[in-house]
Amino acid sequence: MKLQKWSDIRRKKLSEAELAEIDQRVAAEVLDMNLTALRESLGVTQVQMAAAAEMTQSEVSKLEKRNDHLVSTLRRAVRALGGDLEVTAVVGNKRIKLSV
Repeated sequence: MKLQKWSDIRRKKLSEAELAEIDQRVAAEVLDMNLTALRESLGVTQVQMAAAAEMTQSEVSKLEKRNDHLVSTLRRAVRALGGDLEVTAVVGNKRIKLSV
């Protein structure tokens, strides 16, 4: 069986209008928010998050104000909110999920 690129299959099966609509829907699915906005959108207080992450409330406050995070610390915070952290590298037009 010959392997084909997804981008080639997409172009053969879908019109430009259909592709644009799909791309628009996908973009709407990906939310862009910081850690504070994520926590607040879930209705979780800093105190609740701190307890779940085995941190103090002041550590959560400092974490939310940082612009640079260790992946392990960010993973711990996201797990405390009930989620999982995925890291994706974007190189050119490729998206690569990194194992961290």
